[in-house]
Amino acid sequence: MIKNIAHLRQDYSAATLDIADTRSNPIDQFAHWFEEALNAEVKEPNAFTLATINAEGRPRARVVLLKGFDHEGFVFYTNYNSAKAQELLDYPYAALCFVWLELERQVRIEGRIEKVSAETSREYFQSRPKQSQIGAWASPQSTIITDRAILDAEMERLEQQYANEEVLPLPPHWGGYLVRPDLVEFWQGRRSRLHDRVQYRLENVGWVKELLAP
Repeated sequence: MIKNIAHLRQDYSAATLDIADTRSNPIDQFAHWFEEALNAEVKEPNAFTLATINAEGRPRARVVLLKGFDHEGFVFYTNYNSAKAQELLDYPYAALCFVWLELERQVRIEGRIEKVSAETSREYFQSRPKQSQIGAWASPQSTIITDRAILDAEMERLEQQYANEEVLPLPPHWGGYLVRPDLVEFWQGRRSRLHDRVQYRLENVGWVKELLAP
């Protein structure tokens, strides 16, 4: 048994975050930090934890990949028949959390969620590797299966069906979501747990910037 988990700790000292140096809106600030994560060769910098609420009011979380962002919000893609999609249908709000440990940084995002257009989903879907397109058709995401062989057999069937096609059609059960943020927090680790936290809160049609205690 591991007995000393309580003693695991890291004192952060890589950088500071001064509210006066942050951008006027959170999307520009995120773009700045994301570019720095790319330049630092952070592994999977677009990976984030997506949190939702199910019908029983229980929070659920999983890691997914960001596939785009602009001043409208943050985009990811999934199976519309999945558990998270059902939760988002019932409660169209989500929380996102990026962690870039190499930079000792975290970004939290909260907001309302909506589907992107079918054309946007199709454009992205058909830009994916062909095997990934086949996988999206083959997997009944979040449903119970009795054997992995079921997926392998369906993959093989689809590979044969589309052997002469460069791209597959967009599955009717697959597409993107846009998270429209109303709260974004940037966290920079500091020594002695006195971290820097800058929060952007949407108020009416503008963003309010606030400094939070660690």
